[in-house]
Amino acid sequence: MLGSSKKEEFSLQALQICDAFLVWAGFALASGIRWNVIDGEYTGIGLDRIAWLLFVLVPFTPLTLELFGFYRNVLNKKASAALWKVIQTATVMALVLGGCVVVFQLDPSSRLVLFFGGTFAFTFIFLRFLWVRNVLRRRVKNGASRERVVMAGLPEDIEGFVEGLPKGVTDYIEVCAEFDLGIRNPLELADLIVEKSAQRVIISPKNVLFDKIGEAVEVCETQGVEVWVAANFIRSQVARPAFDTMGEQPMLVLRSTPELSWALLAKSLLDRAFAIILILLSFPLWVFAAVGIMIADPGPVFFRQRRSGKYGKEFKMWKFRTMAVDAEAKLAQVKEQMGNQMTGPVFKLDDDPRVFRFAKILRKLSIDELPQLLNVLAGEMSIVGPRPLPVYEVKDFEKSAYRRRLSVKPGITCTWQAGGRNEITSFEEWVAMDLAYIDNWSLWLDLKIILKTIPAVLFVKGAK
Repeated sequence: MLGSSKKEEFSLQALQICDAFLVWAGFALASGIRWNVIDGEYTGIGLDRIAWLLFVLVPFTPLTLELFGFYRNVLNKKASAALWKVIQTATVMALVLGGCVVVFQLDPSSRLVLFFGGTFAFTFIFLRFLWVRNVLRRRVKNGASRERVVMAGLPEDIEGFVEGLPKGVTDYIEVCAEFDLGIRNPLELADLIVEKSAQRVIISPKNVLFDKIGEAVEVCETQGVEVWVAANFIRSQVARPAFDTMGEQPMLVLRSTPELSWALLAKSLLDRAFAIILILLSFPLWVFAAVGIMIADPGPVFFRQRRSGKYGKEFKMWKFRTMAVDAEAKLAQVKEQMGNQMTGPVFKLDDDPRVFRFAKILRKLSIDELPQLLNVLAGEMSIVGPRPLPVYEVKDFEKSAYRRRLSVKPGITCTWQAGGRNEITSFEEWVAMDLAYIDNWSLWLDLKIILKTIPAVLFVKGAK
């Protein structure tokens, strides 16, 4: 749809409420069949037996569908693409329910209710999608949903702006007139709005003087017509423009990192929940590592190093110690004698002489990374994110663009670790992968990286 107006937000919320009801209806139907038809109890639909399931599924299913983009560009979305979004959501909700059953020792209720309820609910949602898409396509075809728009700006700017609009937007608008702000008086825009019965004015201000833009906006205000001003007068390659207010002052905001959202809040909560679960499950490995280190190389069990966190804020990262006690003092000597396998400011050496024998086992199995779960609990790190670098390496960055990898919270695992782990030797490639993660971040991407990391660790792929 065109932009993110209040009308579209209302439409999205209406669809989410509808889908929440369909989830409830699917499980209510399954529950009624299970206990009334199959068992013959005739005790109503028996929702009290699956109350905890509904508390989880009804509100969170629509939110998860939104995270996967199920509600975006409904008009042109293929049925196969929508079905894949539904399958992704069903998978996530099944994992969440399984986690709730295991962690909180909840009653999973009848397997038949779970199976048929899930099948009914997600079938209803998919059929609802097909129906809504069909209605929208009919309305667009007969012109009922197309908004009459006047484009204002210089002719070449207007042409470039319209050509850059995706089909999912142009399907909903009808450019009924163009207004040249370069040669015409902005006051004349009022007559054009009246003549064309325009519902909205879109201004492309790329090469237009700001005083003319201000006059055009005032004209639209007097006509009671909504006016949108494109932010294409600012050249940004990555940053996404948005508007906000500071006090009563309107502000144009350019963000090159994930915007504050429910998804980010969920990431933060899941980080801490996973950290607690992983610490409990891996506790025997902590004991194994601690005892082994004390025997193999007497000294501190843990190693804490100053690392650069979000926006470069320093924190001390925990690891099991895998090097000699005086390892940092010997770094310069090792670099001089054995070189560096990684290009750029980062140091990496497969056969680092400072690593003692038992520690190689810890590194091979990634057990040395487990204490970083404490940093996750402290909110200094995430489960998934760019790996935090030592402060002295960050200070040696050759390009200021490298610092954008510091714009999000660092993580225990990341794209390059899940894929090749220590096989990457180019710092440029490493940074490129981190920036691609930042630009395309989603909870689904985090889940995929975690799922790739598990076999990478279990089969010691690329570990040194």
